Amino acid sequence: MSSSTANFRSAQWRILLATMFCYLFFYTGRQTFGFAIPGIEQELGISKTALGWASAALLWAYALGQWINGNLGDRFGGRRMMSLGAVLSCGLNWVVSFGSSLVTLVVPWAANGYAQSMGWAPGSRVLSNWWSHRERGKVYGLYVFAAGLSSVLAFSTSTLILELELDWRWIFRLPVLLLLIGGIGYFLIVRDRPEDLGFTPPDDDEKSDNEQTTQTSWSRYRSVLSNRRFLIASLAIGFQSAARYGLLIWVPVHFLGEDWKNSDTKWISISLPIGMACGAITSGWMSDRLFGSNRSKVIVLFMILAAASSLGMFFLPKDSSLGIALLFLTGFFAYGPQSAFWALCPDLLGKTRSGTGTGVMNTCAYIFAGFGEPLIGWIIETNHSTSLVFVIVAIACVCSALIALPIRR
Repeated sequence: MSSSTANFRSAQWRILLATMFCYLFFYTGRQTFGFAIPGIEQELGISKTALGWASAALLWAYALGQWINGNLGDRFGGRRMMSLGAVLSCGLNWVVSFGSSLVTLVVPWAANGYAQSMGWAPGSRVLSNWWSHRERGKVYGLYVFAAGLSSVLAFSTSTLILELELDWRWIFRLPVLLLLIGGIGYFLIVRDRPEDLGFTPPDDDEKSDNEQTTQTSWSRYRSVLSNRRFLIASLAIGFQSAARYGLLIWVPVHFLGEDWKNSDTKWISISLPIGMACGAITSGWMSDRLFGSNRSKVIVLFMILAAASSLGMFFLPKDSSLGIALLFLTGFFAYGPQSAFWALCPDLLGKTRSGTGTGVMNTCAYIFAGFGEPLIGWIIETNHSTSLVFVIVAIACVCSALIALPIRR
């Protein structure tokens, strides 16, 4: 290996690790809401159904932001977008922490959703600039692994705050300070393209018509929205995301229970994001090594196994010793396909449209996730059973698997 090749390889890994490090803290700004629900409900008298709509407001604002910011990431580069989103999200979480009514919670929480949307797609564009198709399954697996660890961090810090008997407002104040550090660090370390550091871009096997660098924003959107396989993938990730956020928001509520300040089972919920992180890195490796970059096989396999695991959780008593292992598997299979989905964006659309494609796909994902939140809240409140979340998740996983069957690169 020549010195120039070694230097480029080193730079590739530095960019990947810096992107992972920044996104490691992103979920501290949006996946802590479930831990605050019991405290908000008790102090402010807001129902679970209404709080489900508050969660939906963030998810839909995030979806709108993905539609816009994925394209902006293609146009202006992901470095500035991702850093700015981290700083804004930290500030908006602090605003939420002073909320005293549904309106004063929903408005800044929705704005936070838009700020959060400035992270994933622009970061994905940076990675697609630095890594070729042959290694994207691995790279996106590591990127999604960082997102999974971010969920672990969000769950752990939130649980620790409750363990220290701080009230729900501190859930929106302390964890996001890590996000501020990550955003500033990302801006200082990362560069958008290999050319910015004097390197030649990696060789790729994509068709030359996918590498037109003079495209307008509208032409990128037209190309993305006219790709049938990409649209099928976007619909499939919609149901996968409904399942994912159903777990992330309502599993903490399930294990906290009514006596949330003295819950003996609250730490069980952390096995969910740990499983998610492990599933993400495993599926990325599998799609490259075992299935020859055929992402749909991984997606279908994991979604079917996620449905089975989730149904198992429904029938399992809350305090069962098997709960930790089965919840780990539910998270493992429900979140694992994320890396395969994101690798499909540059696979099907080319590098120059990968940011736009990621944004469009994530828009669909969070529209579905947003509809799921108030639905789950209403079902739980109507039937007085938090375990029903696992039935809804299983149904969503089966739908995702069936839709993903026709996807081929």
